[in-house]
Amino acid sequence: MDAAVIVFPGSNCDRDVAVAVEAALGRAPHMVWHRADSLPKVDLIVLPGGFSYGDYLRSGAIAANSPIMGQIKAAAAAGTRVLAICNGFQIAIEAGLLPGALMTNAGLKFVCRDVFLKVERNDTPFTSGYSQGQVVRFPVAHHQGNYAADAETLKRLDGDGLVAFRYVDAAGNATDAANPNGSAGNIAGVFNDARNVMGLMPHPERLAEAALGGTDGAAMFRTLLSKIA
Repeated sequence: MDAAVIVFPGSNCDRDVAVAVEAALGRAPHMVWHRADSLPKVDLIVLPGGFSYGDYLRSGAIAANSPIMGQIKAAAAAGTRVLAICNGFQIAIEAGLLPGALMTNAGLKFVCRDVFLKVERNDTPFTSGYSQGQVVRFPVAHHQGNYAADAETLKRLDGDGLVAFRYVDAAGNATDAANPNGSAGNIAGVFNDARNVMGLMPHPERLAEAALGGTDGAAMFRTLLSKIA
């Protein structure tokens, strides 16, 4: 079984993700340049964080039209798992892989700090390493992470169990103070309808080993990839 990390101009978390994937899988993932002619046959595709194309136009908008994205969308439609982190989440939304939009942070400032997240469900490959309702700690680092959607979409996300994580305080309460960017419903991550694509703004790869100051992110890669292998 195999995994691929997609590299765009301006990606800066691709190597961090590769380290986390290798630690979980036991071998390095394919590092796939966005203009590659073909996508390797893999079981997991990761769209990493960074500032693809310098965040010109809208964050992720140019990268969403990169040559490799057509193959990624086809792979996702066929059931391949796609993990989209931070700028990758922005790209996935712009590409139509996930619902909603990511707007400028409510405070109009770049936010870079650790946040607490509540695991909304643990019956997916992305979250099965956690307990339902568990509070985990991941870092955020973004300027456009304010998740927004129309009222009908937000209702559907809640009703269909498509919210992956919410911003909470250390006690698990989804308060305004715990929300770093103003996201509707404190939403930090969502699934597609088939739950084989997940996007989230926080960075699990940045707290995936003790040397980084925490290991909460490791469970995501470990269980996601062990279920593939």
